[in-house]
Amino acid sequence: MAIKATIFKAALQIADMDRHYYANHALTLARHPSETDERMMMRLLAFALYAGDALIFGKGLSSDEEPDLWQKDLTGSIELWIEVGLPDERVIRKACGRADNVVVISYGRSAGIWWNENRDKLQRPNNLTVLNLQTETSLALAALASRTMQLQCTIQEGHIMMTSDAGMIEIEPMVWCGIFRSANE
Repeated sequence: MAIKATIFKAALQIADMDRHYYANHALTLARHPSETDERMMMRLLAFALYAGDALIFGKGLSSDEEPDLWQKDLTGSIELWIEVGLPDERVIRKACGRADNVVVISYGRSAGIWWNENRDKLQRPNNLTVLNLQTETSLALAALASRTMQLQCTIQEGHIMMTSDAGMIEIEPMVWCGIFRSANE
């Protein structure tokens, strides 16, 4: 018998002063049985950073053909493709050929090793941004996870503050490649 996904509900308030985007989102996240709270919260952070009316969660771990999040235009063309974690560089290069913009948000203890192994190939595409979050930051973000969450995310000058009843975290992504843009370009 297969283990089913665990459902999390998040009420996310976003105040993105860099993009002048202010909205409330009622999100339902399905956490795959093999997914950690850390990874799920990284997907939620990615949503907050690039939120818009057309941004949706993809199948992520359940599919090689869909990213963790993506945004398509009305014709079905992929405007934004977002992966979290340490995806295979071939998947990223393929995504760069399919989407206008690709973002990878890396995290974890192995992120530096992953980047050193893939840096040369990943610096070639001009539509790719690779961000990194320190392990302490991603673990602190995971500590905010609960089955029902009330989160506030404030973004200003590339600095992110995520707050909930469980605490507050200041997040400053490190740019490894490309340009950190919290706007959908």
